[in-house]
Amino acid sequence: MLLRAIDRFFSHEASGGILLGLSAIAALIVANSALQPSYDWLLNLPFAVTLGGEGLEKPLILWINDGLMAVFFFLIGLELKREILEGKLKNPRDVILPGLAAVGGMAVPARVYRFFNWGNPDTIGGWAIPAATDIAFALGVLALVGSRVPAALKVFLLTLAILDDLGAIVIIALFYTAELKVDYLFLSLLPLGAMLWLNLKGSHRMAPILLLGVVLWVLVLKSGVHATLAGVITAFLIPLKDKWGKSPLHALEHGLSPYVLFFIVPVFAFANAGVSLAGIELGDMLAPLPLGIALGLILGKQIGVFGATWATVKLGFAQLPHGVTWAHIYGLSCLAGIGFTMSLFIGSLSFADPELMNAVRLGVLSGSLISGVVGFAVLRMSATAQEEEAVPAE
Repeated sequence: MLLRAIDRFFSHEASGGILLGLSAIAALIVANSALQPSYDWLLNLPFAVTLGGEGLEKPLILWINDGLMAVFFFLIGLELKREILEGKLKNPRDVILPGLAAVGGMAVPARVYRFFNWGNPDTIGGWAIPAATDIAFALGVLALVGSRVPAALKVFLLTLAILDDLGAIVIIALFYTAELKVDYLFLSLLPLGAMLWLNLKGSHRMAPILLLGVVLWVLVLKSGVHATLAGVITAFLIPLKDKWGKSPLHALEHGLSPYVLFFIVPVFAFANAGVSLAGIELGDMLAPLPLGIALGLILGKQIGVFGATWATVKLGFAQLPHGVTWAHIYGLSCLAGIGFTMSLFIGSLSFADPELMNAVRLGVLSGSLISGVVGFAVLRMSATAQEEEAVPAE
């Protein structure tokens, strides 16, 4: 009976978001308890992989953020390639509305953040933090509303979130690259070329490509470009069809998804959501850094996603999906303000100072929580209103 209940939980659409939320709560509890020194010690524990005196040595938190998150981005890359070749992104007409909504949902939050942090060289670099949307959390909250929202709304949110992730990948590549070491970049062309050759020949063995992807990850990390991009590049070089007509891409995506959703993302959340509340007052929440992030997620996402959608429809470039109302779009715009995983990740790239990262966590957690609650309430009320309208008068 217990095993059946566990199986039902992990097969539910909201399970990933729930587990993510529980991991964040656990991090908050640990970071504000007697276990806090042990939590910090564990995250800063050095871990090294060396050969002949050469290799990598990083604290555990960076192995999580650079290593495990590369696997997370590898899965995103697989999803993006599949959607582009045979899914929601294949037909350009279907991309116009969620695509412009995604652009608005990234541009306006960044502008809100910059408004509050303008002129502060210590914090202005975090402008991309509120531009992100957490797919697992947003879809999890939408799943909690149930079947009372139209299926087209889930497709719209999923497409928007996928394009948002693509935008985040571009931002990381362009704006969060450290000092370049060109020699390592040139060396990275070797595994890249080998993976491309295996892709073109339709190789059905994935182990060689994955091993070359690990080599690419190391070289990209050493070059100064953020290593998670190696995950995306490797994913795009996984063949959709091999020479036998089977799909390595589908098999990898299907096999990897549970590990990412139920292990990697919760581990990342536990390692990065541990904000210390000791000595924090209301005035700390109103500081430019956390306030810019929180309002970017709450107001910026609502204005950006809803405004871009409204303008696109009113100008005649696209139509609302079947069965989707403006109330649904507003609720979805609120859910897009759940930044969490991606926002915390971009925050870790933006700031190395522990105090600034604590402020980032405050802004991301508060902004994401408010966005999720408001989005859930709006979608629940809109669904209830539609059900009442559908009941015939006696």
